[in-house]
Amino acid sequence: MNVTTAHTPAVIPTPAGDLRRADGGAHGRRSAEPAPAHPSGVAATARIRATHNGRATTVPLLHSDGPFHLRRLRARGEQARVCVLGAMSAPLGGDRLALDITAEARARLEVTGAAATIALRGPTTAPATYDVRVRVDDDASLRWLPEPLISTRGSTLHQAFAVDLAPTSRLLMREEQLLGRSGEPPGHLTTRLTVRRGGRPLLDQHTAYGCPAPAWDGPAVLGPHRATGQLLLVDPGLDTPQEPHVIGDDPAEGYAVLTPLADPRARIATAVAPTPARLRHLLDTALTYVYETPRPAAEGEQ
Repeated sequence: MNVTTAHTPAVIPTPAGDLRRADGGAHGRRSAEPAPAHPSGVAATARIRATHNGRATTVPLLHSDGPFHLRRLRARGEQARVCVLGAMSAPLGGDRLALDITAEARARLEVTGAAATIALRGPTTAPATYDVRVRVDDDASLRWLPEPLISTRGSTLHQAFAVDLAPTSRLLMREEQLLGRSGEPPGHLTTRLTVRRGGRPLLDQHTAYGCPAPAWDGPAVLGPHRATGQLLLVDPGLDTPQEPHVIGDDPAEGYAVLTPLADPRARIATAVAPTPARLRHLLDTALTYVYETPRPAAEGEQ
């Protein structure tokens, strides 16, 4: 696993129906934004835009495309909620998929998934790409909490997250991967996460798993574990960085490392575990630790 971090040291799916893969999505729409797909693949871009109308958060733009079916859920307090459903198997080899999410000023938005995303080889060995582009404006918040991504034998997927945050915005972003189904080796999976806050780089991280990535299953990376993920929290209410904190005392059950970033308002937790359920538990524990651990007293404070 190759990890680079800006300004901080590196540490440890249109409704279901008659959809034809060759036409680029439901109703024959083809988005020009993703790179051209393989002839056997899909090029599709789905979009979510949340805005605040002065009283509540609304979602005036909910554009489903290709394998992405977007559904509004019941609001939770001030927070609008959207679920991403799968309208077809994706991503397959050769697909070019993208999801654009915008939370405008003062909006409160949560985006979840109904089921795991499964990366499959498909009719071609060409890699698939899946880009998630996020913008969170002033005093807005976004909770991006999808279900895990499963990398299956023979698949190749390049996933990228590009996040642009305003200085007063909030973000809770969870990313989980399961490398192979039960008893199955994984395909080749790469992920890149880049985050900018107030126009300045906050995080630039790249990971690679499965052949031909070197040493991804070695003791310095995953070891025997096949579930991995991270949770990124950016909150203006955080101030003094906490010290790095290790969660878990049994290597067989996995562990997480909660680390402050260079910006004192950001934390990232990285975890490895034997099962997805254990991975989720570790990440949830890390989030609880951030908000329940008392802030260290500054010099001169009583």
